Amino acid sequence: MGTDEELKELVKEKYGQIARQSSKQKAGAGCCGNGPNTIDYSIMGDDYKGIEGYFNDADLGLGCGLPTEFANIKEGETVLDLGSGAGNDVFIARRYVGESGRVIGIDMTQDMIDKAIENNQKLNYNNIEFRLGEIENLPVENNSVDLVISNCVLDLVPNKEKAFSEIFRVLKSGGRFCISDIVLNTILPDKLQSAAEMYAGCVAGAIQETDYLDVIKSSGFSNIQIVKEKNIKIPSSILMNYMDLNEIDEFKKNLNPIVSITVVAEKN
Repeated sequence: MGTDEELKELVKEKYGQIARQSSKQKAGAGCCGNGPNTIDYSIMGDDYKGIEGYFNDADLGLGCGLPTEFANIKEGETVLDLGSGAGNDVFIARRYVGESGRVIGIDMTQDMIDKAIENNQKLNYNNIEFRLGEIENLPVENNSVDLVISNCVLDLVPNKEKAFSEIFRVLKSGGRFCISDIVLNTILPDKLQSAAEMYAGCVAGAIQETDYLDVIKSSGFSNIQIVKEKNIKIPSSILMNYMDLNEIDEFKKNLNPIVSITVVAEKN
């Protein structure tokens, strides 16, 4: 599937395309961008509408959960959103931290950063900042953040051990994270695992749920809990681009092979 750098460039390209799309186009944007053979993100995403702080222009439909729902965000806190995209979760988090708090969004795609800044100019918040950077090398000081959130982004990071070690580094003692992500309960078929488009779509880049939790634990976190879990069903019309009918039937014999989980954990 390529080197780590090649995969990052793939993700930048795909998500850059999504960021540049108009509002009408984004409604059909999927995990792998637009087109008849791509995944519609509605398969994975939760509905944000009606949530306080929600700003429609910032919702590109790219999540697989609602990390702010379980983050217990408090007024005055400093919140860091990893893979902040057009700012959707950043603006919702800002509703909770209030004027006395601060929210920082990190994204490695310049087009997403530009779109997020544009959205923030419309809202005129002065305690929000968007920074260009990679999760494996966060442009954030040690022990400076109360809460880290992320929505369907860590599965796109090739080096998850480094990603969680960076999360641990930037969190204050007693800090916490709330992350929604895609994980697996089975081994993906080789054809699906090697599909670059599926990687950009958060599927082939996902790891086993048990391995995911082990990475979190080995990074030093405690009180690790899965607070929400949702099955992800990829339509046969999509799978047929990567597997034959027999392989699809075999794949579907697995119970809940692909799931979205929301995980919380603390740094002591």
